[in-house]
Amino acid sequence: MLKVIPVFAQAGISGFESPAAEYRQLKLDLDELLIEHPTATFIGQASGDSMTGVGIFDGDLLIVDRAAIASPLDVVVANLNGSFVCKLFDRNTHTLLSPGSNQYGHKLREGDTFEEEGIVIRSVRLHRYTRQLAQCLR
Repeated sequence: MLKVIPVFAQAGISGFESPAAEYRQLKLDLDELLIEHPTATFIGQASGDSMTGVGIFDGDLLIVDRAAIASPLDVVVANLNGSFVCKLFDRNTHTLLSPGSNQYGHKLREGDTFEEEGIVIRSVRLHRYTRQLAQCLR
């Protein structure tokens, strides 16, 4: 169980009072906070810059939920013609969109092999290299 000091730090200010001055510990389990369906959830890693328009950057961890209820415009991880992709999926037009690049969307057509693996419900940005993650990706 992670203990959290509730500090709301503004980026860009030159200094602020120590968070330990008046702190209280909150019991917070990151699994409970980030994962809704533990048995149907997996973690992937984003590669490339095609999703920066929705705040997903190269190297971010993707929390992918296979049991999440689909909505008309979800960020999904899918297998498209044998390649794993992370794209914004417009279910109404059956189009995969890349909101962070100059790429055109890919409208699914007859002959495409498309299998949705899950919905990206959260992403986590790593600000420091971690050996544990590097070992998982080998």
